[in-house]
Order: sequence, then structure tokens, then C-alpha cells
Amino acid sequence: MSVKLEKSWLDVLGDEFDRAYMKTLKAFLLKEKQNGATVYPKSADIFNALDHTPFDKVKVVILGQDPYHGTGQAHGLSFSVQKGIAIPPSLKNIYKELSGDIPGFKVPAHGDLTKWADEGVLLLNATLTVRAHEAGSHQGKGWEIFTDMVISKLSEQREGLVFLLWGRYAQNKAELIDGKKHTVLKAAHPSPFSAYNGFFGCAHFSKTNEILIKEGKSPVDWQII
Repeated sequence: MSVKLEKSWLDVLGDEFDRAYMKTLKAFLLKEKQNGATVYPKSADIFNALDHTPFDKVKVVILGQDPYHGTGQAHGLSFSVQKGIAIPPSLKNIYKELSGDIPGFKVPAHGDLTKWADEGVLLLNATLTVRAHEAGSHQGKGWEIFTDMVISKLSEQREGLVFLLWGRYAQNKAELIDGKKHTVLKAAHPSPFSAYNGFFGCAHFSKTNEILIKEGKSPVDWQII
């Protein structure tokens, strides 16, 4: 398969695109298109997380589950929405936690987290596509095999990364991460249904920067402009 992907990731993951599961996934996505289904995000944005955060530049990983399935929301970064789109509830809660955790943080007027991605925060969803207005519709089609490989390669070939695992689904991915080489921080999901059960007050953003500094890496500027 010919895939347009940021070079450092293509070097690490290129063989995945020739595996049977990926060919099956490609056939499924083509069938969706042929059947007239609208799929988010648009094709050019499916690998946005990898394209904005090269393999050797990753410092932090924030794992989501599915892309947003509403019109114009998803653009390939977990928890992020395009400018001009209403900020989703989970992201509002992320901003609320940042306001209490990072001195001087000001809640932005939009939900585009591209700045974080460009700073080394890999905003990775476990499933990279979804059918419009049908949550979870592309789960179990092969994306999880691919994104598990992303996590595994980071764990194996990098050191001193910080993985932020929010909610049970993300926390189940901890088994892919070498806890002796990396830091895994766990909390409740920022969804309104669970944020008060351990996401608020987790201080993951300040803790992440403390860890990065100890690892000799630059901290993340969490402020979104």
C-alpha cells in the first residue's frame, strides 16, 4: 500500500501497511466510501497526530478512543476539534483542569490542540476514523492493531516518555508500555460522566512537566492561543 505519512513514522511503521489487517481495513474504508457513507476525519487528516508529532519528537502521549463523529469536528488529533467548532464537553473539562493546575492558564476560545501536537504531545486516538454521527462505528476494523503498534514502538525505541491514560479504555493500554523506561499517569476520563471521579485534581499537566524536566527535556507550554 502507498501511504503518505511523516517520514520518521513511516520508517518505524512502514511494514504495517503491507500486513493483512491493514489491507482489510483499507478495503473496509473504500466500501464505506462506495456506499456513500461520510467518514471523519477527512482522508488528509487521518494520520494528523503522527504527521504533527514525529517519532523522535514525541515527549507525551494522550490517548483517546474514537474521533468525534459530529460534522466538522474531527481532524486527527485526540480530544481536539477544528477552529470554529464548539468545544466538546470533555475538552472543556480538560481546560478546567488546566486552569487549576497550570498557573496563569487562560481558557482559549477554540478547541484546536495542534499547538500541543507540534510541541511533542502525541494526540492519538485508538481508532482513527468513524462514520458520521455513529460513535464507535469503525471500532474493531483494524485501527486498534495499528495504534497499539504505535504505542509499542514508542515504548520499545524511546525513553522517558509520559503517557497520560484517562479512563478505563486508555488505562488498558498500559500493558503495552514499559513502566521502567516511561512514566504512566492514570486518571478518570474527562467526560462529564466521570471527570469528578478523579480527573479533576489529577494535576497531570504540571506533573508531566516536572517529569520532563527531570528527564532533561523541555516542558510543554500548555497554553493554547
